[in-house]
Amino acid sequence: MLASAGIAAAWALVALVTGRQCSWMALVAALDAAIVLRITGARAGTSRACAAMAATAFAIALANWWIAAGQVGRSLGLMPWASSLRLGPDYAWTLASLANRPVDLAWIAAALLLAAIAGR
Repeated sequence: MLASAGIAAAWALVALVTGRQCSWMALVAALDAAIVLRITGARAGTSRACAAMAATAFAIALANWWIAAGQVGRSLGLMPWASSLRLGPDYAWTLASLANRPVDLAWIAAALLLAAIAGR
């Protein structure tokens, strides 16, 4: 989970600096999850693939939360970490669904598939 949070923070930073969703970073999160699981010695197979997918999904959700919080916080004069504590799940879901276009959803789907394949 720590590695997923780290890659989510990097993704949010890139997205907030560029002003875009940068959903291609989901592929980086998938590769990061697969590599971390291999390094930690998780046994190969379906369970490691599922763990890689879960870690990737966690990174995707956390990055989208932090991106939404950063955008809202910027307009309110709050730092992203202060804004992320005040952002509710319904508002975060609404902002993420408005920000993620079909191409972003395709990147996310590709990342989950990559996590399943690389995590085996």
